[in-house]
Amino acid sequence: MVLGSVGTNTYFVYREDGSEAIVIDPADYGERICTSLQQNGLQVVAILLTHGHFDHIWGVKALQEAANKLAEADGREPVKVYACEAEKELLGNARMNVSAQAGRACELDADCYVRDGEELVIAGMRCRVLATPGHTVGGCCFYFEEAGFLISGDTLFQDSVGRTDLPTGSMGTLVRSIREKLFVLPDETKVYPGHGESTTIGHEKKYNPFCV
Repeated sequence: MVLGSVGTNTYFVYREDGSEAIVIDPADYGERICTSLQQNGLQVVAILLTHGHFDHIWGVKALQEAANKLAEADGREPVKVYACEAEKELLGNARMNVSAQAGRACELDADCYVRDGEELVIAGMRCRVLATPGHTVGGCCFYFEEAGFLISGDTLFQDSVGRTDLPTGSMGTLVRSIREKLFVLPDETKVYPGHGESTTIGHEKKYNPFCV
């Protein structure tokens, strides 16, 4: 789903034969996300954040609240929010995450802070956390190796990279993160970014003007 004031990609990861879904970067309208998934036979079991900017977190609280009501009614475990540990300060500061400047201050604290290289197994789905500082100090990507795709947030876009002029951003750090953490993945790895169309690691290694 493309949501929010700047067209942020909100992703849902689930197995074709399952009913449990991981939501990544709920940009806004959290209750609507929960309802939409429920109508399609899916229940939210976790929320993953690639980073803490307003356009990726505005829907977190409403989504978690709606999902937890359903989980409680079904006798399931509460839905937890996951983020990289280096992003804690930015998530909790409305000026640093730019939500105050965007007109709707938002501050939150994740339930689980994860580290670079950590493997998460949620509802039988396995992903690896790749810390990719640069867009923000605690930005990360989620690599689902079994399925061959990467959720890159605002680290890597099709033929572009995330902006680095906001708090904790650094272009040099971002390019290094991409080269050292993402460009070592298989060329055929599908990349799903926080904005815009999907791409592949192989394409970006050849044509991304910021990283070649």
